[in-house]
Amino acid sequence: MAKRRKAGVLLPISSLPSKYGIGCFDKSAYEFVDQLKAAGQSYWQILPLGPTSYGDSPYQSFSTFAGNPYFISLDELIKEKVLTKKECEAIDFGDDPANVDYAKLYEGRFRLLRKAYERSNIYMDPEFRKFQEEEAWWLKDYALFMAVKKRFGGVQWSEWAEDIRLRWQNALDYYREEMYFEIEFQEYMQFKFRQQWMKLKKYANENGIQIIGDIPIYVAMDSADTWANPELFKLDEKNCPIQVAGCPPDGFSAIGQLWGNPLYNWEVHRNTGFDWWVKRIANCFRLYDVVRIDHFRGFDEYYAIPYGDKTAENGWWEKGPGMDLFRTISYRLGERQIIAEDLGYMTDSVKQLVEESGYPNMKVIEFAFDERDTGNASDYLPHNYPNNCVVYTGTHDNETLISWLDDITPAERKQVRTYLNNFHASREELEQDLICLVMSSVADLCVIPMQDYLGLDNSARMNQPSTLGKNWKWRLTSGQFTEELQKEIRELTGRYGRI
Repeated sequence: MAKRRKAGVLLPISSLPSKYGIGCFDKSAYEFVDQLKAAGQSYWQILPLGPTSYGDSPYQSFSTFAGNPYFISLDELIKEKVLTKKECEAIDFGDDPANVDYAKLYEGRFRLLRKAYERSNIYMDPEFRKFQEEEAWWLKDYALFMAVKKRFGGVQWSEWAEDIRLRWQNALDYYREEMYFEIEFQEYMQFKFRQQWMKLKKYANENGIQIIGDIPIYVAMDSADTWANPELFKLDEKNCPIQVAGCPPDGFSAIGQLWGNPLYNWEVHRNTGFDWWVKRIANCFRLYDVVRIDHFRGFDEYYAIPYGDKTAENGWWEKGPGMDLFRTISYRLGERQIIAEDLGYMTDSVKQLVEESGYPNMKVIEFAFDERDTGNASDYLPHNYPNNCVVYTGTHDNETLISWLDDITPAERKQVRTYLNNFHASREELEQDLICLVMSSVADLCVIPMQDYLGLDNSARMNQPSTLGKNWKWRLTSGQFTEELQKEIRELTGRYGRI
């Protein structure tokens, strides 16, 4: 992917130090681009940008095409005179600038956005009408989905009245007329999201920063994608799932992981020339410069669990679309920069798929010293890396590096010290040594989470898989990414030939 050695930083949009409760496309986002440039970085990696549902996870979204309205800059709406500063400051977004309070955000943000919409006269804006026309193939269904969802008290679409749940034409016509303004409000938010994001992306690109976006392989059951295209998923005649996604039992979990996402009906996708997937990836490359696809092994083989099971123990493996999908994407869209997230246990056939695709895969240094993994821990040791990979200290799902050093076993810590040939360093020095280790590796691209550059513990951890209520909250605070740290990162990046 990268023609020469480069480096980047992982920081979600939600973690920016913006005003009003959550990171967004405001001045702080532009300042972060400036800081990355000063630090000699070439990439800014973010998490999925979709509107989040229950649990606030960016990996469980109401749409794979839509954007999260939380990221719309209220300051920009103040400049447009559709909101006032006083109105925005009157909302309680929480009192901890280092954490997102999603409950308060939900209560306050949409009230403000609705006011902005009602004052906007958006229907008179030719750019808005153009956006509606160009994005109609997903926007109409998404806006209707969100409007009807609100009408039914926010419940999952499988619990709606039968006529709209099954998309009978008379019901679609009725709700489109009945909820006209709620639908237009949803379209307004998408228009503002896209307008502000594209402006920020342009600024990043002009300053030498490429955006690495992220998409989950699966979509949520409770999403416009599943409701509008039930034939693309393994659903029955009542549009209820037949099988759902997850991971089998392993050394980390005796009952496996039950994700609950509906599985793709790959035969239907293949018969349509993978049209939905091509549209999905094309949309991604309008939003990002590089796309990381989560759970890449699911394209080789995916784990199917009977719907209704409480654990993943009774699932089985089925063949995915393999290279047919990626050849089609390449043929339809040309060569694109894609990162294959292939973490976890890798079968020979998955390794073959990654190799055949030509996409760089991922290496995580925290996985290199795991006593429990008798399989492929050595693949994560830097002396075994190929050039065509992206190396991380950890991802959004991992512990921060400093807490990981505290939590590994004495034997694993000894492995780390032995590998680094450093037996007397403090934990802070070991953390710096590990950052230097991945920076000095032969990997074409090295991406470090912001928390690790700041030396933060697990109080700044972004996500702990299989837990609810404490994830996706951490935020950078104003002034935390100091000029001194920017200079240190630039020196480090230059030392290992990545500027």
